[in-house]
Amino acid sequence: MVASSELRTVFATMDADADGRISAAELQVCMRATLGENVTAEEAEALVASADADGDGMLCEAEFLKLALHCDAEDEDRTRGLREAFGMYEMEGEGCITPASLGRMLGRLGNERGIGECRAMICRFDLDGDGVLSFDEFKIMMSA
Repeated sequence: MVASSELRTVFATMDADADGRISAAELQVCMRATLGENVTAEEAEALVASADADGDGMLCEAEFLKLALHCDAEDEDRTRGLREAFGMYEMEGEGCITPASLGRMLGRLGNERGIGECRAMICRFDLDGDGVLSFDEFKIMMSA
């Protein structure tokens, strides 16, 4: 979980005009510059509206912190769920998904696949080329 002091620093960075509030436009520009996220104006406005408690169309620091902490908690829940799913496929205690373990789990789910097909499925998301999926590679696969 991100510390509030870090989020306050992020808020200050996003508050380009230093008025103590973040507009949808400031949020959009900063998300693109700092996170590489291409957020449309409509998406930025929707994000601001989702946390804008006082209805002024802007995020004060408290509203921003609440939004950021809520998003952080959702990320933690998602990661926990992905770890559980990863553990089901991993099955060998090696900390990775092998073609054999993928094939066994798919078979249990009624979707039989040969070892060659499982290798090909893994290869698509195997970023380091080691022939298996790490948890980080699995997260990327699940986001695709």
